[in-house]
Amino acid sequence: MTIVAGDARLETLRIDGDPARPTIVLLHEGLGSVALWRDFPPLLAARTRCAVVAYSRRGYGASDPLAGPREPDYMHREATEVLPDVLDALAIERPILFGHSDGASIAIVFAGTFPERVRALVLEAPHVFVEEISLRSIAAAREAWETTDLRARLGRYHQHVEGAFRGWNDAWLDPRFRDWNIEAEAARISAPVLVIQGEDDEYGTLAQVESIAARVPHVQTVVLPDTGHSPHRDAPERIVARVATFIDEVVATG
Repeated sequence: MTIVAGDARLETLRIDGDPARPTIVLLHEGLGSVALWRDFPPLLAARTRCAVVAYSRRGYGASDPLAGPREPDYMHREATEVLPDVLDALAIERPILFGHSDGASIAIVFAGTFPERVRALVLEAPHVFVEEISLRSIAAAREAWETTDLRARLGRYHQHVEGAFRGWNDAWLDPRFRDWNIEAEAARISAPVLVIQGEDDEYGTLAQVESIAARVPHVQTVVLPDTGHSPHRDAPERIVARVATFIDEVVATG
């Protein structure tokens, strides 16, 4: 379905679950969308018995195009201006936020800004500060955009593919973005947190996990060998099983 949040029409997917259990809201990566979660949402819903909601942020998937270039604070804006509207539009109270990459960073800012509005966080390949490995991989993505069929491949998932790519890539490679840091927001999180990181993540190192673990009081970490930037695609069964256990613990402890 489509909702209106942050003055834009956003593509949204909802899979129903047990109403007594919390709703999981999926926040996609920097080039993600509803469709790019593929079969992960129904797999997650079936294993956790939770309702699962995914939406494409503005500029992605079948959502409205961006109104202009993204500024370096775009993840803060998504977390503090758009995500509250999304939750209100869908009548979701205190969800479990499952964020991947940029989506994980958005979840961190939201939970640090509105601690009373979140039940728990699952952070997959999160970023809390800028690393050189991230910038190198994002620069390599720009080269692939200009020299390979990346545009056509992404075009299968995004109606406004130029804006989807440039909105993410240009923002991260903006020299002003080097100072981006959300460790202060992470330090204000009071909800339980599960952090998932692949050992072979080409966009970040374990320093991101260590930073979060040093600041969040109730945190569990999972580091997966032979796994890259998208553990839910590389090892979906293992991720779903671990997330289900975490959610059962959250529900059991209230």
